[in-house]
Amino acid sequence: MESRYDRNRIYLSNQEQEIIKQCPILLGGSGIGSVIAECALRLGFENITIVDGDQVETSNLNRQNYTEDDISEDKVSAIQRRLKSINKNATIEVHNCFLTAENVADFIDGHEIAINALDFSSEVPLLFDEICQQKGIPVLHPYNLGWGGLLTIISPKGLSLTSIEKPQETFNEVKMVEYASNYLKFWRTPHHWIDEVIEKYKKEKGSLPPPQLSIASWTVAAMCTHIMFNIATDKHIKTFPEFYLSTLMND
Repeated sequence: MESRYDRNRIYLSNQEQEIIKQCPILLGGSGIGSVIAECALRLGFENITIVDGDQVETSNLNRQNYTEDDISEDKVSAIQRRLKSINKNATIEVHNCFLTAENVADFIDGHEIAINALDFSSEVPLLFDEICQQKGIPVLHPYNLGWGGLLTIISPKGLSLTSIEKPQETFNEVKMVEYASNYLKFWRTPHHWIDEVIEKYKKEKGSLPPPQLSIASWTVAAMCTHIMFNIATDKHIKTFPEFYLSTLMND
């Protein structure tokens, strides 16, 4: 194990370290994806592709992996520079464009794990999942719940998120969070704070993006990195309709 990863010893074997080093991962979106990318890189994932067409805004700085010096810069350029400053030998490929129905399949090819960190403002996120399933690629869906991180994994042969879609309703991030909250209540482990946040968000006037905190960004980035490690090294993971939730709110 090279000296960079000396402190990974015991937790990761030399063989596992080499496996994740060679494992190509794709990040669709570099908002929360920017945090996931750094966590994954520091563990040892050295083959990372990131696709996003956004620029850094001041409102990103409360939870994403950018600084004031990055404002107005293309997100992928800023995060590529940061990742290369951590490991100059890593392969960090970036594409400064938005994923569309026309190009999404081209970017998915050649990867073993995908992270769907796209905004559900079009059909592209669900198309992303569909193509990954066809190609046998597991897809991680991270959600920032402010005080906690939510993660579900779409497996190649498993259910899609559309399986919880109600008639005449379009799937979005809130639907997934509501599903998770109802699931927890069914199993008698309710997290009432999640329902309170959803209710307050729905009462806000205008088309505002969901409230999010840095706490959840880093929490769910760690969760994603752990799950990617498990996938790459053939360890057990839970897949949708199951999910992972990490929070201190019910302690």
